[in-house]
Amino acid sequence: MPMRRHTAGTSETGEGAPLARALWLMAGTALLGLAVLGALLPGLPTTVFAIGAAGCFARSSPPLEAWLLRQPRLGPAVVAWRAERAIPLAAKRLALLSMLGSGLLVALTAPTAVVLGVGLCLVLSALYVLTRPEPGLSSAVSSEPKLAASRAG
Repeated sequence: MPMRRHTAGTSETGEGAPLARALWLMAGTALLGLAVLGALLPGLPTTVFAIGAAGCFARSSPPLEAWLLRQPRLGPAVVAWRAERAIPLAAKRLALLSMLGSGLLVALTAPTAVVLGVGLCLVLSALYVLTRPEPGLSSAVSSEPKLAASRAG
């Protein structure tokens, strides 16, 4: 008997388990709602929730996943993340500004222990964001040697 690939929310025959699919769908809907709120409220992220929603919809409703990926505001960032683990420059700037604003708000209002804990989390998060490539840059860099070699030959 050949080995079958098992993914979350699917049975051995490839049919989705109804409970698992329903839970993935609910999680995706909640994450999409947070992404929409993030687009409206400063300081609340958008892209990370959209990426999570797309992952949940991939396991529960491929048509909803496709719809999300086609959305002009959310889709390109999710596609870039999936393809290259990349974050667009504008999203990086907004994320870093939001982290700075959140950090200042906490620093002005919270006890020292909370400030230190939140500050550490924000610094680590900022480092992660800063070390992600921008969409298209990793493929442009990797194609440069091929381009140079083709010109030389």
